[in-house]
Amino acid sequence: MLRSDMRLEWLVSFLAVVDTGSFVAAAEATHRSQPRISMHVAALERAVGIPLFNRRKRPVELTEAGTALAEHARSILREVETTEAAMAAWRGGARGVVTLGSHPSASAAFVPHVLRQAARSSPDVRVVLVERSTLELDDALAAGELDLCIRPVSPAPARSTVRKHVLWGESLVALHPPGHPLSELPEPLPVAEVATHPLLSIGRLDAPETGEFESYRRFRECGYELEPVQATNQPQTLMSLVRHGFGVGITNALAARVTDTAGVCVRRLEGGAGRRVAVHWDSARHLTAAARTLLQQIIRQPRPDGTEPVPDPTSE
Repeated sequence: MLRSDMRLEWLVSFLAVVDTGSFVAAAEATHRSQPRISMHVAALERAVGIPLFNRRKRPVELTEAGTALAEHARSILREVETTEAAMAAWRGGARGVVTLGSHPSASAAFVPHVLRQAARSSPDVRVVLVERSTLELDDALAAGELDLCIRPVSPAPARSTVRKHVLWGESLVALHPPGHPLSELPEPLPVAEVATHPLLSIGRLDAPETGEFESYRRFRECGYELEPVQATNQPQTLMSLVRHGFGVGITNALAARVTDTAGVCVRRLEGGAGRRVAVHWDSARHLTAAARTLLQQIIRQPRPDGTEPVPDPTSE
């Protein structure tokens, strides 16, 4: 039988090892020391009376008993979180600070509406906005600097414990000056035609992960490689580079919508919604009642104008 003094923190440490695949990674994910993680798991195994992990495997593997316990442990922690949320109503609602990361176009077109709704419905929740590029948001979430972040689905976050809820889809667009040869072509512009011109993209030229951005993948799907002459994470900088004749810009539709496009033609690129945007969080870290409240507000918020509904926006 399980001991009556079994602690919830043992379950948290146990699931962190399950989700990350190692005791070292679990310590990093939960901001605990590795000896403390090992102590919690060992205490849990003593309480259960049988091993939960096959430690000879790398990454460590659950035993059959460990697999069964993991399911129950998640259920227990979910019930604790539900209870905490229910009690928040008696305390006058969720309260606390939530750090929300966002990439530039979502920050301009979507986040202000979220913040306004949060201020109205949850006045005791203070939201700290952190605006960074997609790859920087990924690093910040992994480091525990963010509670939630709004970023494109691609490239996928490095941590396997990151979960998401897809919010909307967007077309990819090409940017060029008036009178450019592409002006003579109807929309959507064929990738084959766009690829013949010098290109500018969102991202960083020196980051290998940039190749997994949606625009690069769209070009590869059409049999071409997107090899930009310059790249930037700021939509307004991209517009300026296009105006100054450096090349044809490739970006997402929302970035063009929230940016000053004077002197630039915005043309839809062939193919469907090339970008999906989601709210992300790390399941290996505890989400406070305030963070869960903001997460639900983000999910319920209407998608920005000019974006497309996602047929099956599922949480993962």
